[in-house]
Amino acid sequence: MHRHKDTDGYLEQSLDNECKMCVKQADEKEEIKGGVIYVAPPNYHLLIEDNGTFSISVERVVNYARPSVDVVFESTADVYGQRLIGIILTGANIDGSWGLRKIKEAGGLTIVQSPETSEVADMPEAVIAAVKLDYVLSL
Repeated sequence: MHRHKDTDGYLEQSLDNECKMCVKQADEKEEIKGGVIYVAPPNYHLLIEDNGTFSISVERVVNYARPSVDVVFESTADVYGQRLIGIILTGANIDGSWGLRKIKEAGGLTIVQSPETSEVADMPEAVIAAVKLDYVLSL
């Protein structure tokens, strides 16, 4: 999710209160654990390292966004390959097209929310135009 650098932890707290799984912001060098939903820190790209830990970066903005889903999808595809499922939901911008293509090329499963059921259809439409998807589904 594209979040401004001054964003507080409201997203994580709200989701954690509503989900049965733990929801938290990912930390630098934190080991990825099952049963946890990780959220990228505001104004940082989130990457997955070969050793199964997170890395955060303030490298250039990608598609007008930091964090960018393209960045996390590419690094995740490199590490998990065909064991990965990439999902794009409602959103503005083309962020996600390149990263979901990388997941598909690595043998992973690709899913996009149908534009008709999206609050903002730009991201799903961009991905549908750019990637041979496995599924386009409504919520």
